Amino acid sequence: MACVDREGYEVEQSETQNKILAFLYETAVGRAILSGLIKPQVSVLAGKFLDSRASRCLIAPFLKRSRIDMSEFEARDYRSYNDFFTRKIKENRRGFDETGGHLAAPCDSRLGAYAITDGAKFCIKNTHYTMAQLLRDKKLAGHYEGGTLLVFRLCVDDYHRYSYVDDGIKSKNRRIRGVFHTVNPLANDVRPIYKENTREYSILRSEHFGNILMMEVGALLVGKIVNYHQDAAVKRGEEKGRFEFGGSTVILAFEKGKVLIDADILVNSSRGIETAVKLGEKIGVAGGES
Repeated sequence: MACVDREGYEVEQSETQNKILAFLYETAVGRAILSGLIKPQVSVLAGKFLDSRASRCLIAPFLKRSRIDMSEFEARDYRSYNDFFTRKIKENRRGFDETGGHLAAPCDSRLGAYAITDGAKFCIKNTHYTMAQLLRDKKLAGHYEGGTLLVFRLCVDDYHRYSYVDDGIKSKNRRIRGVFHTVNPLANDVRPIYKENTREYSILRSEHFGNILMMEVGALLVGKIVNYHQDAAVKRGEEKGRFEFGGSTVILAFEKGKVLIDADILVNSSRGIETAVKLGEKIGVAGGES
């Protein structure tokens, strides 16, 4: 999917990542490899390796390929690739919009904005969901009908920590395990190995935006969701959690009439184009404020 920045200029995409994903999902050989990679024992072993000191050898090649500006991040010796992957931005290096009626991005990502309508389907990590399928809860899904769904897609070179977008009271986390389906590697049709990704959600009873549904979607293989709080009072800009290795997705759902997304993001989304946003930058306002 094409992506532009807030000025409308095209953002360079990671062709290496796109090519690997296309091979894994769209070719018979790739699907055969993927069916082995997603086995739980393989994922566990890969996770242990990425948490080990031996995995540090992956850091330098990744930095060279991704051209990440490390001056933004804490200067220290990383003990593993996962330790590097979840690196923290230096304190006070980034600002988070503190204006009460402003909606700020919870993470660095590529953003798409969509209307939540009856039967509408949203493509999230190669799988199409209705709201009821995404939540596995028809009653809760119905509560957000007529509202707005924001999909923040993180790439592997993005900052993989995310924050709360408003002050409020957060509910306990509900975890939905990923579901796989069997595929025939020799089949001609293209079917994702992951039927559903692991995901976790909670509700934020927010000060300015009503009841916000906050969801994190795990990544292929060893992607791990780490949320810090269960039910708790939280603050705007406070770090909510992080993703360990793998590109991942943050989703926010708003009730009808509770948020107005910035026009450039809406226009881009209507054209099938994502908008590159940074953690803490304004992306909308409460209700019909301007």
